[in-house]
Amino acid sequence: MTARQMKLGAFLWATGHHIAAWRHPKVHVMAGIDIDHYIQLARTAEAAKFDMIFCEDAAGLREADVGIASQTSRSIGFEPISLLSALAVQTSRIGLVSTASTSYNEPYGLARAFLSLDHLSGGRAGWNLVTSASPIEAANFGSTGLKPHADRYERAREFAEVVTGLWNGKLGASGHDGQSFSVRDPLDLPRSPQGAPVMVQAGASDVGRDLAARTADVVFTAAQTFEEAKTFYDDLKGRLAAYGREPDDIKIMPGVAPVVAETEAEAREKYEELQALIPDDVGVALLSSYLSISDLWRHPIDGPLPDLPESEGMKSRQALVVEQSRRDNLSIRQLARHFAGARGHWRIVGTAAHVADELQARFEGGAADGFNVMPSYFPGELDAFATLVVPELQRRGLFRTEYEGRTLRDHLGLKRPV
Repeated sequence: MTARQMKLGAFLWATGHHIAAWRHPKVHVMAGIDIDHYIQLARTAEAAKFDMIFCEDAAGLREADVGIASQTSRSIGFEPISLLSALAVQTSRIGLVSTASTSYNEPYGLARAFLSLDHLSGGRAGWNLVTSASPIEAANFGSTGLKPHADRYERAREFAEVVTGLWNGKLGASGHDGQSFSVRDPLDLPRSPQGAPVMVQAGASDVGRDLAARTADVVFTAAQTFEEAKTFYDDLKGRLAAYGREPDDIKIMPGVAPVVAETEAEAREKYEELQALIPDDVGVALLSSYLSISDLWRHPIDGPLPDLPESEGMKSRQALVVEQSRRDNLSIRQLARHFAGARGHWRIVGTAAHVADELQARFEGGAADGFNVMPSYFPGELDAFATLVVPELQRRGLFRTEYEGRTLRDHLGLKRPV
């Protein structure tokens, strides 16, 4: 029996993480606004003893072209804190994590909303801190444009300081008066049942890693290869001592997009069926949004990715995509089709034993503490992972068979904030 066990998140996203999931014949196309659909997914994940469910968010459409946006699996969805509040009363143990941006929120309101969710759920809430990187989002909040990467992260650093101060009752009588925020009063809620909601971070740039080392309990990241995952893992864990923290104070959970079936041939057929549903214009538009380049279409689609200026958007994701295009000698069309399946995250296609082998290798090789599972379409691929892969991981002693406690910090083995 392995003493150390991996952590698992179920990353929910309307019809599924594959960009063309909404076109799959077994998908409920209006899943994004069907609460019963989300309740089913949450209960499936809880029955499989996942540590948490995770909801992403963006304050606007993700593609500038509304016609393209309407052809993607991520065009419709609930505001996630509202959604998780509904799921809190339909579940009893699984953690509830939501994205909320430091760019277009205020710390007092955000701290209050997440602490309310934490009390509603009995100590199961977590906040995924992000800095919004889309000009489309900026335009929805009266902004003159996307602020520079460094400025966004400086605001995020102070934002996190204020939120954790409110959760931990550390602002003091004088409140907070800083460069970006001024907060006078404490929250009108008692301390969280788990001490404070879990802090999650997803930035992988240098400044993002420093923010995570300072503030995060969990880090979601994207890594294609074992070497990339291991380098990120060692780098981030190595930064913790500077902030008086220990390596196990952060759980690093890379995204993984499995396509799993009883046989290798069946899994490959499922994957190819999904890939065949991707229109080229949708795949290239998705790739363009993550590369922060608007004119990718003017380059030959069967030619190589052009040299790109450094992004002020998602720096780490741009670097990951460019590295893969050069490493694997992919054309724009090939890169777009590959990227559309999991947005740059690690993809595994195969049997339960093969998927478990791959996860075990990265977990035991010191490249991950667990994984954020990104099913290609719902509910089918979440069901497949829960019924095929989870029992295989449990058989190997790599994953729990029962919850150890009642709060998200209990599940993740995190310290209660003093």
